[in-house]
Amino acid sequence: MLVDFRPTWMLESIYDLTPKEIREHDIQLILTDLDNTLIAWNNPNGTPQLREWLALMDEAQIPVVVVTNNSAKRVARALKELQLPFISRALKPLNRGINIAKKEYRVNSSQIVLVGDQLLTDVAAANNARIKSILVKPLVNTDAWNTKFNRAVEKSVKKQLLKKGYLKRTWGHSLNG
Repeated sequence: MLVDFRPTWMLESIYDLTPKEIREHDIQLILTDLDNTLIAWNNPNGTPQLREWLALMDEAQIPVVVVTNNSAKRVARALKELQLPFISRALKPLNRGINIAKKEYRVNSSQIVLVGDQLLTDVAAANNARIKSILVKPLVNTDAWNTKFNRAVEKSVKKQLLKKGYLKRTWGHSLNG
């Protein structure tokens, strides 16, 4: 069903998410996809903007956990400098990774948000787990080979979501706007 791919919110970037908004929506835990959400898939070092955003979340004592379908080896290498906790082989759109995070962080479903750049994996996983989701624009316009098929299917799903009014036509810069 189309509603399985409907995000709670849409933001230009994960970096637009502020501690104030997170608190206003009673979110206690941010789960985030890795590639093209937190870091560009082809640039595992991240950016100064990413480091600033992570410092802001850390200062506000809001945990950020990477939940990804990538292997532990790939994620550990990508996050080495950032020292973020992660759950690999999450099996998104299934809710395996999200359930692990729920158990480990002891947070209610209503207090968790998953941020990701794909409807078919990230948003669907969040909806399957009955948590909030934020769809963000991919950080770069290219994808790893294993994501290209999903993007092609996603294009069709986005068109249907727009047609039914389930998706906004513009990206937000705030959860409140």
